[in-house]
Amino acid sequence: LWSTLLGDKGLGGDPHFGVFHLLSFLSIGGGFWLLSTAWNVLYHAQRRQALAVQGPYERIRHPQYVGFALVLLGFLLQWPTLLTLAMFPILVVMYGRLAASEEAEMRQRFGPTYEQWAARTPQFIPMWRNRRAIG
Repeated sequence: LWSTLLGDKGLGGDPHFGVFHLLSFLSIGGGFWLLSTAWNVLYHAQRRQALAVQGPYERIRHPQYVGFALVLLGFLLQWPTLLTLAMFPILVVMYGRLAASEEAEMRQRFGPTYEQWAARTPQFIPMWRNRRAIG
């Protein structure tokens, strides 16, 4: 679809090296990297029964859902069909709702510690200034 709309033939005429294909690979790869990094931090925090605030959690409160969204976006860029176009916003809204319910649970469980971390850590879009994590 993108190739038809934008004439994206890629480098040397190969559509697999077109802008949207390359962006999709970056999005999918970045999403899987973020997922694996976040899950590792979350696993160790859960074992300690602590709030996950290191790694990607220093920059955003829901790196796992941002990772899922990046993977979904990558597939949308690579293979835009009516189904992927319809499902992308639905899945993003569902992950947003899941994040809200998890936040309520964490507020109840960790109280002021969670509130302090949440007050300086954005939900989904990172802020790249330096900040210290709660230990």
